[in-house]
Amino acid sequence: MPLRGTPRIANRLLKRVRDFAEVKGDGKITGKIAQYALDALEVDKSGLDRMDRRILLAIIEKFSGGPVGIDTLAVAVSEEIDTITDMYEPFLIQSGFMARTPRGRVVTEHAYKHLGKAAGRKEKGQGELL
Repeated sequence: MPLRGTPRIANRLLKRVRDFAEVKGDGKITGKIAQYALDALEVDKSGLDRMDRRILLAIIEKFSGGPVGIDTLAVAVSEEIDTITDMYEPFLIQSGFMARTPRGRVVTEHAYKHLGKAAGRKEKGQGELL
């Protein structure tokens, strides 16, 4: 699983996994307990959490894969612009799920595959303007 690159997030996840080990196990962190905790915390095998997936799905479903501006994306996922650009975007870009272009953010083929979406297909409600 790619790392976020910030000790704060790694430490938060480790503490949560430790909590699960104490409540659901004998206090020792095992592979089974760690997987159980990450599943409960909605962190997938690629390291994406719920907000990562919300961002990618918003670009795919609401903006046909992009490009979309950061202001519009922030409104679509109800998150602050700075939080997206500082916390989520670097990991999504480094992991190959999203790219930043001069016209805005776009999802990559990797994101479509990971989320089980068909690439290049217009989602419902995304008609062409005449």
